[in-house]
Amino acid sequence: MSTATFPARPFPFRRCPAPGDVPLAPATSLPDRDPYRRPWPGRQVTSGGVTLHVRETPGPDDVPAVYVHGLAGSATNWTDLSALLSTRAAGTAVDLPGFGESRPLVSRDYTPAGHADALLCFLAGRGRPVHLLGNSLGGLVALSVAARRPELVRTLTLVSPAMPDRRLDPRRVSDPRMLLALLPRIGDRARAELAAMSPRTRAEQVIKQCFGDPSCVPEHRLAETIAEIEARALQEWAREAVNRSGLAMFGLWFRRELWALAARVQAPTLVIWGDQDRLVAPRLARPTARVLRARLLMLPGVGHVAQIEAPEPVARGVAGMWDAVAAGRWSGGEE
Repeated sequence: MSTATFPARPFPFRRCPAPGDVPLAPATSLPDRDPYRRPWPGRQVTSGGVTLHVRETPGPDDVPAVYVHGLAGSATNWTDLSALLSTRAAGTAVDLPGFGESRPLVSRDYTPAGHADALLCFLAGRGRPVHLLGNSLGGLVALSVAARRPELVRTLTLVSPAMPDRRLDPRRVSDPRMLLALLPRIGDRARAELAAMSPRTRAEQVIKQCFGDPSCVPEHRLAETIAEIEARALQEWAREAVNRSGLAMFGLWFRRELWALAARVQAPTLVIWGDQDRLVAPRLARPTARVLRARLLMLPGVGHVAQIEAPEPVARGVAGMWDAVAAGRWSGGEE
């Protein structure tokens, strides 16, 4: 396992060069980032018998990239990163079933394995390998696809994947009432109070929980988050999708099968973690990279959604891996 680090960012849009064992693409090889970029256009796509809402980034499509969001996220989580990587790969950011603008599957299977089944079928229907990237729950989904169908995955990038962690940590929820709300009957009051919370308050809580430096989030990005929360409130399946996906993911943390699954991954893999991650402990970064025989990129001062909070260093790491793999110069980390 090899490690590189970036210095903490004194302001939101700084490029952060640093040496290290992870091959970093030159900053000058990336397009300039537009901090006001709107989410990429979306549409419903059916592939392999599965219909998902996707947001597509134009670019060279000889080896396309597919992006998978985390719990309560959506395809818009990848707006900036997919733009920075667009000179190297055309991108498809998916909304998992029941999230974003994707409707639930008939099975209503919200387990990580169920989400992986849906994505696996979707990718298999397209018939060519992809650069696969996942964050949090999306990291587990991407890992599962790579382990089960290695021929579909050219490279794998995991940003703070939700690997098992049995240690209790109250920082994992932005509001303690969220835990009470999961309990039948006892949680009625908590559910009512959470439902009465304004979309802006909820958005601010999410940002505080997910970012290492919440102050770096500009007002227009906060407005986009609020709009998504308001849109989700109108979907009859949204709460079920989040609650059942979360419970299934947490339940998996008390079993060892995820580590065994990770050991089966064959694709060149890069693990990226923010050292201020409140949701999935940074101490899991090295064990995760070791099991995956991956290289590890740690980002000081960054939280759980590095692809949103620090897209430039993430893009340099991902592009560096892609370039090294294409040139036959990539090797995994230490066993």
